[in-house]
Amino acid sequence: MNSSNVWFAMGLTILAGLSTGIGGLVVLLLRKTSAKVVSISLGFSAGVMIYISFVELLADSRILLITELGEISGSLLTVVAFFGGLLFAGLIDKMVPSYENPHEAHRMEEMVACPKPDHKTKLLRTGVLTAVIIAIHNFPEGMATFVSAISEPSLGIAVAAAIAIHNIPEGISVAVPVFCATGSRKKAFAWTIISGIGEPLGALMAYLILMPILNDLVFGLIFAIVAGIMVYISFDELLPASREYGEHHLATYGLVAGMVVIAISLIFI
Repeated sequence: MNSSNVWFAMGLTILAGLSTGIGGLVVLLLRKTSAKVVSISLGFSAGVMIYISFVELLADSRILLITELGEISGSLLTVVAFFGGLLFAGLIDKMVPSYENPHEAHRMEEMVACPKPDHKTKLLRTGVLTAVIIAIHNFPEGMATFVSAISEPSLGIAVAAAIAIHNIPEGISVAVPVFCATGSRKKAFAWTIISGIGEPLGALMAYLILMPILNDLVFGLIFAIVAGIMVYISFDELLPASREYGEHHLATYGLVAGMVVIAISLIFI
């Protein structure tokens, strides 16, 4: 495996993880949310993820697994791995209380309504816990970005871009409570950066554990699992959140735009 490919994949993963810091910066620099922009952005990210999952990842997974195992076994394993990814993402989400779930919609206007001092300790705990939870959520996403980039750089770029866009609102969900609790912009921003550490850690784990055994069979399994995870994120988190921020038509427009952009990008990248 070319070392330059490894560094490229790791760099993409780090950039995707650090995008949570963009959400923190937006919160610290602005005090109002452009609901329409957020709604379209979340829909766009969902469109990218859904298109990649069904058109690229699942298709590649099926080809690889059929080549290795034959028509029936390869197709069956593709389906099992895909729904396994869905189940895995659902289990992670199930373990996170909805109140502190980083994928619940958060608006920057929450900063205006910071609570009284006696509530600040609890709010700080919420912000820190949210950062930790996001890091855990980002762990498999980091693995997905890394493995995709190792296999096919253009696919890795697309996956990293989709994950980066959906990490920005997560940064907001960390920065809002920490800023309200501490009044410190530096601390709020620092915790958004910390929350993104799960991405490069996931990539590092993929490098240490998966790299020695990577072959077409393993790639096929991982692609199907990643597709399941991304589809779950899109339908359970991104699309509902995009509707919370604006009209459902805007979310749909963003969804279609995301699919169009990534379809064209994958052709020419």
